[in-house]
Amino acid sequence: MTTTIIIIICSLLLLAYVFDISSALTKIPSVILLLILGWIARLLANGLAFYVPDLNPLLPILGTIGLILIVLEGSLELELNKQKLPLIGKSTLVALIPMFIVAFTLAGMFAYFGFATYQTALVNAIPFCVISSAIAIPSVRNLTVFNREFIVYESSLSDIFGILFFNFIALNETINLLSFGYFSLEILIIVVISFFSVIALSLLLSRIKHHVTYTPIILLVILIYAVSKVFHLPGLIFILVFGLFLGNLDELKRFSWIEKFRPEKLDKEVKKFKEITMEATFLVRAMFFMLFGFLLEANEILNLDTLPWAFIIVQLVIIVRLIALWLAKLPIMPLLFISPRGLITILLFFSILPQQAMPMINKSLVIQTILLSVLVMMFGLMFSKKTETNDETNAVI
Repeated sequence: MTTTIIIIICSLLLLAYVFDISSALTKIPSVILLLILGWIARLLANGLAFYVPDLNPLLPILGTIGLILIVLEGSLELELNKQKLPLIGKSTLVALIPMFIVAFTLAGMFAYFGFATYQTALVNAIPFCVISSAIAIPSVRNLTVFNREFIVYESSLSDIFGILFFNFIALNETINLLSFGYFSLEILIIVVISFFSVIALSLLLSRIKHHVTYTPIILLVILIYAVSKVFHLPGLIFILVFGLFLGNLDELKRFSWIEKFRPEKLDKEVKKFKEITMEATFLVRAMFFMLFGFLLEANEILNLDTLPWAFIIVQLVIIVRLIALWLAKLPIMPLLFISPRGLITILLFFSILPQQAMPMINKSLVIQTILLSVLVMMFGLMFSKKTETNDETNAVI
Protein backbone atom coordinates (compact mmCIF):
# COMPACT_ATOMS: atom_id res chain seq x y z
CA MET A 1 0.00 0.00 0.00
CA THR A 2 2.79 2.43 0.92
CA THR A 3 4.65 1.78 -2.33
CA THR A 4 1.44 2.21 -4.34
CA ILE A 5 0.74 5.59 -2.73
CA ILE A 6 4.29 6.78 -3.42
CA ILE A 7 4.03 5.73 -7.08
CA ILE A 8 0.66 7.48 -7.48
CA ILE A 9 1.81 10.74 -5.85
CA CYS A 10 5.07 10.89 -7.82
CA SER A 11 3.28 10.11 -11.09
CA LEU A 12 0.67 12.82 -10.49
CA LEU A 13 3.30 15.43 -9.63
CA LEU A 14 5.37 14.53 -12.70
CA LEU A 15 2.26 14.98 -14.84
CA ALA A 16 1.72 18.34 -13.12
CA TYR A 17 5.27 19.28 -14.15
CA VAL A 18 4.52 18.32 -17.76
CA PHE A 19 1.36 20.47 -17.62
CA ASP A 20 3.38 23.40 -16.28
CA ILE A 21 5.85 23.14 -19.17
CA SER A 22 3.24 22.59 -21.87
CA SER A 23 0.99 25.47 -20.76
CA ALA A 24 3.38 27.96 -22.39
CA LEU A 25 2.81 26.26 -25.75
CA THR A 26 -0.83 25.23 -25.51
CA LYS A 27 -2.02 28.41 -23.70
CA ILE A 28 -4.12 26.10 -21.52
CA PRO A 29 -3.65 27.18 -17.87
CA SER A 30 -2.09 24.34 -15.91
CA VAL A 31 -4.74 24.79 -13.20
CA ILE A 32 -7.43 23.40 -15.52
CA LEU A 33 -5.33 20.34 -16.29
CA LEU A 34 -4.53 19.90 -12.60
CA LEU A 35 -8.21 20.02 -11.67
CA ILE A 36 -9.05 17.49 -14.39
CA LEU A 37 -6.17 15.27 -13.28
CA GLY A 38 -7.37 15.33 -9.67
CA TRP A 39 -10.94 14.58 -10.76
CA ILE A 40 -9.80 11.61 -12.91
CA ALA A 41 -7.77 10.32 -9.97
CA ARG A 42 -10.95 10.43 -7.88
CA LEU A 43 -12.87 8.44 -10.51
CA LEU A 44 -10.10 5.84 -10.70
CA ALA A 45 -9.91 5.55 -6.92
CA ASN A 46 -13.66 4.98 -6.71
CA GLY A 47 -13.63 2.53 -9.62
CA LEU A 48 -10.81 0.49 -8.11
CA ALA A 49 -12.37 0.65 -4.63
CA PHE A 50 -9.17 2.29 -3.36
CA TYR A 51 -9.65 3.54 0.20
CA VAL A 52 -8.98 7.26 0.56
CA PRO A 53 -9.41 9.02 3.92
CA ASP A 54 -11.14 12.38 4.25
CA LEU A 55 -8.76 14.86 2.63
CA ASN A 56 -10.91 17.99 3.05
CA PRO A 57 -8.93 19.27 6.11
CA LEU A 58 -5.76 19.36 3.98
CA LEU A 59 -7.21 21.82 1.46
CA PRO A 60 -7.05 25.04 3.55
CA ILE A 61 -3.60 24.07 4.87
CA LEU A 62 -2.14 23.60 1.39
CA GLY A 63 -4.00 26.67 0.19
CA THR A 64 -2.56 28.91 2.90
CA ILE A 65 1.00 27.67 2.39
CA GLY A 66 0.57 27.99 -1.37
CA LEU A 67 -0.68 31.57 -1.05
CA ILE A 68 2.34 32.52 1.07
CA LEU A 69 4.83 30.96 -1.34
CA ILE A 70 3.13 32.41 -4.45
CA VAL A 71 3.16 35.97 -3.10
CA LEU A 72 6.75 35.50 -1.91
CA GLU A 73 7.85 34.17 -5.30
CA GLY A 74 6.11 37.00 -7.12
CA SER A 75 7.53 39.72 -4.88
CA LEU A 76 11.07 38.34 -5.24
CA GLU A 77 10.81 38.91 -9.00
CA LEU A 78 9.62 42.52 -8.79
CA GLU A 79 11.87 45.51 -9.36
CA LEU A 80 11.28 48.47 -7.08
CA ASN A 81 12.65 51.82 -8.26
CA LYS A 82 11.50 55.26 -9.34
CA GLN A 83 10.80 54.08 -12.87
CA LYS A 84 8.38 51.47 -11.51
CA LEU A 85 6.32 53.89 -9.38
CA PRO A 86 3.73 54.63 -12.12
CA LEU A 87 3.31 50.90 -12.70
CA ILE A 88 2.89 50.23 -8.99
CA GLY A 89 0.40 53.06 -8.63
CA LYS A 90 -1.76 51.92 -11.54
CA SER A 91 -1.65 48.25 -10.53
CA THR A 92 -2.73 49.28 -7.03
CA LEU A 93 -5.70 51.25 -8.34
CA VAL A 94 -6.75 48.51 -10.77
CA ALA A 95 -6.50 45.92 -7.99
CA LEU A 96 -8.40 47.97 -5.42
CA ILE A 97 -11.15 50.01 -7.11
CA PRO A 98 -12.70 47.23 -9.24
CA MET A 99 -12.68 45.00 -6.18
CA PHE A 100 -14.82 47.47 -4.26
CA ILE A 101 -17.16 48.10 -7.19
CA VAL A 102 -17.73 44.38 -7.87
CA ALA A 103 -18.06 43.58 -4.15
CA PHE A 104 -20.65 46.25 -3.38
CA THR A 105 -22.59 45.48 -6.57
CA LEU A 106 -22.67 41.75 -5.92
CA ALA A 107 -23.54 42.33 -2.27
CA GLY A 108 -26.61 44.31 -3.30
CA MET A 109 -27.71 41.51 -5.60
CA PHE A 110 -27.02 38.79 -3.03
CA ALA A 111 -28.86 40.72 -0.32
CA TYR A 112 -31.91 41.24 -2.56
CA PHE A 113 -32.21 37.73 -3.96
CA GLY A 114 -30.85 35.90 -0.90
CA PHE A 115 -32.94 37.81 1.67
CA ALA A 116 -29.87 38.62 3.79
CA THR A 117 -28.46 41.70 5.46
CA TYR A 118 -26.14 43.79 3.32
CA GLN A 119 -23.13 43.08 5.55
CA THR A 120 -23.71 39.31 5.35
CA ALA A 121 -24.11 39.57 1.59
CA LEU A 122 -20.87 41.59 1.38
CA VAL A 123 -18.96 38.91 3.31
CA ASN A 124 -20.17 36.33 0.78
CA ALA A 125 -19.42 38.59 -2.20
CA ILE A 126 -15.80 39.48 -1.41
CA PRO A 127 -14.31 36.02 -2.24
CA PHE A 128 -15.50 36.46 -5.84
CA CYS A 129 -13.77 39.85 -6.16
CA VAL A 130 -10.15 38.78 -5.63
CA ILE A 131 -7.78 37.91 -8.47
CA SER A 132 -5.94 34.64 -7.89
CA SER A 133 -2.20 35.21 -8.03
CA ALA A 134 -1.82 31.41 -7.88
CA ILE A 135 -3.32 31.20 -11.38
CA ALA A 136 -2.55 34.62 -12.87
CA ILE A 137 1.21 34.77 -12.20
CA PRO A 138 2.14 31.38 -13.76
CA SER A 139 -0.09 32.11 -16.77
CA VAL A 140 1.70 35.28 -17.94
CA ARG A 141 5.23 33.97 -18.38
CA ASN A 142 5.19 34.59 -22.13
CA LEU A 143 3.85 38.13 -21.97
CA THR A 144 5.97 41.26 -22.13
CA VAL A 145 7.96 42.43 -19.12
CA PHE A 146 5.51 45.24 -18.46
CA ASN A 147 2.45 42.99 -18.58
CA ARG A 148 4.10 40.35 -16.39
CA GLU A 149 5.10 42.89 -13.76
CA PHE A 150 1.66 44.50 -13.83
CA ILE A 151 -0.06 41.15 -13.26
CA VAL A 152 2.32 40.18 -10.45
CA TYR A 153 1.78 43.49 -8.66
CA GLU A 154 -1.96 43.57 -9.31
CA SER A 155 -2.72 39.95 -8.32
CA SER A 156 -0.47 40.05 -5.23
CA LEU A 157 -2.03 43.33 -4.09
CA SER A 158 -5.49 41.95 -4.89
CA ASP A 159 -4.81 39.02 -2.54
CA ILE A 160 -3.67 41.38 0.21
CA PHE A 161 -6.51 43.89 -0.24
CA GLY A 162 -9.04 41.06 -0.53
CA ILE A 163 -8.02 39.46 2.75
CA LEU A 164 -7.94 42.85 4.50
CA PHE A 165 -11.37 43.74 3.12
CA PHE A 166 -12.84 40.34 4.02
CA ASN A 167 -11.49 40.32 7.58
CA PHE A 168 -12.65 43.88 8.20
CA ILE A 169 -16.23 43.16 7.10
CA ALA A 170 -16.46 39.64 8.55
CA LEU A 171 -14.93 40.32 11.97
CA ASN A 172 -16.71 43.58 12.80
CA GLU A 173 -20.37 43.29 13.72
CA THR A 174 -20.71 47.06 13.47
CA ILE A 175 -18.87 49.21 10.93
CA ASN A 176 -18.11 52.60 12.50
CA LEU A 177 -15.24 54.94 13.29
CA LEU A 178 -14.06 52.70 16.13
CA SER A 179 -13.80 49.66 13.86
CA PHE A 180 -11.85 51.74 11.32
CA GLY A 181 -9.56 52.84 14.14
CA TYR A 182 -8.82 49.26 15.18
CA PHE A 183 -8.30 48.34 11.54
CA SER A 184 -5.74 51.15 11.10
CA LEU A 185 -3.98 50.02 14.27
CA GLU A 186 -3.72 46.47 12.90
CA ILE A 187 -2.14 47.82 9.72
CA LEU A 188 0.36 49.84 11.74
CA ILE A 189 1.25 46.83 13.90
CA ILE A 190 1.90 44.56 10.92
CA VAL A 191 4.04 47.26 9.27
CA VAL A 192 6.21 47.45 12.42
CA ILE A 193 6.36 43.65 12.67
CA SER A 194 7.26 43.44 8.98
CA PHE A 195 10.10 45.93 9.41
CA PHE A 196 11.79 44.06 12.25
CA SER A 197 11.03 40.61 10.81
CA VAL A 198 12.53 41.50 7.44
CA ILE A 199 15.71 42.78 9.11
CA ALA A 200 16.00 39.68 11.31
CA LEU A 201 15.36 37.20 8.50
CA SER A 202 17.71 39.00 6.11
CA LEU A 203 20.49 39.00 8.70
CA LEU A 204 19.86 35.32 9.34
CA LEU A 205 19.99 34.52 5.63
CA SER A 206 23.28 36.42 5.19
CA ARG A 207 25.03 34.94 8.23
CA ILE A 208 23.79 31.39 8.60
CA LYS A 209 26.57 28.86 7.90
CA HIS A 210 24.73 25.59 8.42
CA HIS A 211 24.26 23.34 5.39
CA VAL A 212 20.49 23.67 5.87
CA THR A 213 19.90 27.36 5.11
CA TYR A 214 16.66 28.05 3.28
CA THR A 215 14.19 25.69 4.94
CA PRO A 216 14.34 27.54 8.30
CA ILE A 217 13.78 30.87 6.50
CA ILE A 218 10.71 29.59 4.67
CA LEU A 219 9.38 28.01 7.87
CA LEU A 220 9.87 31.26 9.77
CA VAL A 221 8.06 33.19 7.03
CA ILE A 222 5.11 30.78 7.22
CA LEU A 223 5.19 30.93 11.03
CA ILE A 224 5.10 34.74 11.11
CA TYR A 225 2.19 34.73 8.67
CA ALA A 226 0.29 32.14 10.72
CA VAL A 227 0.83 34.00 14.01
CA SER A 228 -0.28 37.28 12.41
CA LYS A 229 -3.41 35.52 11.14
CA VAL A 230 -4.25 34.36 14.68
CA PHE A 231 -4.36 38.03 15.70
CA HIS A 232 -6.24 38.98 12.51
CA LEU A 233 -3.28 40.94 11.17
CA PRO A 234 -2.66 41.20 7.40
CA GLY A 235 0.33 38.90 7.23
CA LEU A 236 0.60 39.07 3.44
CA ILE A 237 1.95 42.61 3.82
CA PHE A 238 4.95 41.11 5.62
CA ILE A 239 5.41 38.52 2.84
CA LEU A 240 5.33 41.22 0.17
CA VAL A 241 7.76 43.50 2.04
CA PHE A 242 10.18 40.63 2.71
CA GLY A 243 10.19 39.55 -0.94
CA LEU A 244 10.59 43.11 -2.23
CA PHE A 245 13.52 43.73 0.13
CA LEU A 246 15.42 40.61 -0.92
CA GLY A 247 14.59 41.07 -4.59
CA ASN A 248 15.84 44.65 -4.72
CA LEU A 249 19.21 44.48 -2.95
CA ASP A 250 20.92 46.13 -5.90
CA GLU A 251 18.75 49.23 -5.42
CA LEU A 252 19.71 49.35 -1.72
CA LYS A 253 23.48 48.96 -2.07
CA ARG A 254 23.94 52.73 -2.31
CA PHE A 255 22.94 52.99 1.37
CA SER A 256 25.74 52.47 3.90
CA TRP A 257 23.58 50.57 6.40
CA ILE A 258 23.06 47.75 3.90
CA GLU A 259 26.67 46.67 4.53
CA LYS A 260 25.54 45.14 7.81
CA PHE A 261 23.68 42.54 5.75
CA ARG A 262 26.82 41.53 3.84
CA PRO A 263 25.18 42.30 0.46
CA GLU A 264 27.64 40.27 -1.64
CA LYS A 265 26.96 37.08 0.30
CA LEU A 266 23.27 37.90 0.72
CA ASP A 267 22.88 38.44 -3.01
CA LYS A 268 24.17 34.93 -3.71
CA GLU A 269 21.94 33.45 -1.04
CA VAL A 270 18.91 35.29 -2.40
CA LYS A 271 19.42 33.78 -5.86
CA LYS A 272 19.44 30.30 -4.34
CA PHE A 273 16.51 31.21 -2.11
CA LYS A 274 14.49 32.24 -5.19
CA GLU A 275 15.16 28.87 -6.79
CA ILE A 276 14.09 26.97 -3.67
CA THR A 277 10.96 29.13 -3.36
CA MET A 278 10.01 28.49 -7.00
CA GLU A 279 10.39 24.74 -6.52
CA ALA A 280 8.35 24.74 -3.32
CA THR A 281 5.68 26.96 -4.88
CA PHE A 282 5.23 24.63 -7.82
CA LEU A 283 4.96 21.61 -5.55
CA VAL A 284 2.40 23.08 -3.14
CA ARG A 285 0.33 24.76 -5.89
CA ALA A 286 0.15 21.53 -7.89
CA MET A 287 -0.86 19.52 -4.84
CA PHE A 288 -3.54 22.06 -3.89
CA PHE A 289 -5.30 22.14 -7.25
CA MET A 290 -5.03 18.39 -7.76
CA LEU A 291 -6.52 17.86 -4.31
CA PHE A 292 -9.27 20.36 -5.06
CA GLY A 293 -10.00 18.51 -8.30
CA PHE A 294 -9.99 15.21 -6.42
CA LEU A 295 -12.62 16.53 -4.02
CA LEU A 296 -14.89 17.84 -6.79
CA GLU A 297 -18.26 16.22 -7.39
CA ALA A 298 -19.85 16.16 -10.85
CA ASN A 299 -23.11 17.58 -9.52
CA GLU A 300 -21.23 20.56 -8.09
CA ILE A 301 -19.77 21.46 -11.48
CA LEU A 302 -23.04 20.91 -13.37
CA ASN A 303 -25.34 22.64 -10.88
CA LEU A 304 -27.77 24.57 -13.13
CA ASP A 305 -29.14 26.59 -10.19
CA THR A 306 -25.85 28.42 -9.62
CA LEU A 307 -24.55 28.53 -13.22
CA PRO A 308 -26.43 31.76 -14.14
CA TRP A 309 -24.94 33.47 -11.10
CA ALA A 310 -21.46 32.33 -12.12
CA PHE A 311 -21.97 33.88 -15.58
CA ILE A 312 -23.22 37.12 -14.00
CA ILE A 313 -20.20 37.35 -11.68
CA VAL A 314 -17.66 36.73 -14.46
CA GLN A 315 -19.38 39.20 -16.80
CA LEU A 316 -19.49 41.86 -14.09
CA VAL A 317 -15.80 41.36 -13.37
CA ILE A 318 -14.87 41.74 -17.06
CA ILE A 319 -17.02 44.86 -17.58
CA VAL A 320 -15.64 46.63 -14.50
CA ARG A 321 -12.09 45.59 -15.39
CA LEU A 322 -12.49 46.91 -18.94
CA ILE A 323 -13.54 50.31 -17.62
CA ALA A 324 -10.71 50.36 -15.05
CA LEU A 325 -8.04 49.49 -17.63
CA TRP A 326 -9.40 52.10 -20.04
CA LEU A 327 -9.44 54.84 -17.39
CA ALA A 328 -5.92 53.88 -16.29
CA LYS A 329 -4.74 54.04 -19.94
CA LEU A 330 -3.41 50.50 -19.78
CA PRO A 331 -3.39 48.02 -22.69
CA ILE A 332 -6.77 46.29 -22.84
CA MET A 333 -5.42 43.18 -24.53
CA PRO A 334 -4.54 40.79 -23.02
CA LEU A 335 -4.85 42.29 -19.51
CA LEU A 336 -8.65 42.36 -19.72
CA PHE A 337 -8.89 38.58 -19.53
CA ILE A 338 -6.25 37.96 -16.85
CA SER A 339 -8.40 38.20 -13.73
CA PRO A 340 -8.99 34.58 -12.74
CA ARG A 341 -10.58 33.53 -9.48
CA GLY A 342 -8.94 30.61 -7.71
CA LEU A 343 -7.02 29.74 -4.58
CA ILE A 344 -7.81 32.89 -2.60
CA THR A 345 -11.50 32.62 -3.52
CA ILE A 346 -11.57 29.08 -2.11
CA LEU A 347 -9.74 30.09 1.08
CA LEU A 348 -12.03 33.06 1.76
CA PHE A 349 -15.14 30.98 1.01
CA PHE A 350 -14.06 28.39 3.58
CA SER A 351 -13.41 31.23 6.06
CA ILE A 352 -17.04 32.39 6.08
CA LEU A 353 -18.54 31.73 9.50
CA PRO A 354 -21.61 29.46 9.65
CA GLN A 355 -23.81 32.32 10.90
CA GLN A 356 -22.73 34.43 7.91
CA ALA A 357 -23.20 31.75 5.25
CA MET A 358 -25.88 32.14 2.58
CA PRO A 359 -27.52 29.07 0.96
CA MET A 360 -27.23 30.55 -2.54
CA ILE A 361 -23.47 31.04 -2.11
CA ASN A 362 -22.21 27.47 -2.12
CA LYS A 363 -19.33 25.34 -3.35
CA SER A 364 -20.94 24.89 -6.77
CA LEU A 365 -20.98 28.65 -7.37
CA VAL A 366 -17.36 28.95 -6.27
CA ILE A 367 -16.23 26.12 -8.56
CA GLN A 368 -18.20 27.37 -11.57
CA THR A 369 -16.97 30.95 -11.15
CA ILE A 370 -13.36 29.77 -10.93
CA LEU A 371 -13.66 27.54 -14.00
CA LEU A 372 -15.42 30.20 -16.09
CA SER A 373 -12.90 32.91 -15.16
CA VAL A 374 -9.98 30.59 -15.98
CA LEU A 375 -11.56 29.63 -19.31
CA VAL A 376 -12.02 33.32 -20.14
CA MET A 377 -8.33 33.89 -19.38
CA MET A 378 -7.31 30.86 -21.46
CA PHE A 379 -9.25 31.92 -24.57
CA GLY A 380 -8.21 35.53 -24.06
CA LEU A 381 -4.52 34.57 -24.07
CA MET A 382 -5.03 32.27 -27.05
CA PHE A 383 -6.57 34.97 -29.21
CA SER A 384 -4.24 37.73 -28.06
CA LYS A 385 -0.90 38.38 -29.66
CA LYS A 386 1.51 35.66 -28.57
CA THR A 387 4.39 38.04 -28.08
CA GLU A 388 5.09 41.71 -28.48
CA THR A 389 8.30 42.59 -30.19
CA ASN A 390 9.07 45.69 -28.19
CA ASP A 391 8.89 45.43 -24.42
CA GLU A 392 10.00 48.99 -24.00
CA THR A 393 6.99 50.36 -25.86
CA ASN A 394 4.64 48.78 -23.34
CA ALA A 395 6.86 49.58 -20.42
CA VAL A 396 6.21 53.29 -20.83
CA ILE A 397 3.02 54.41 -19.10
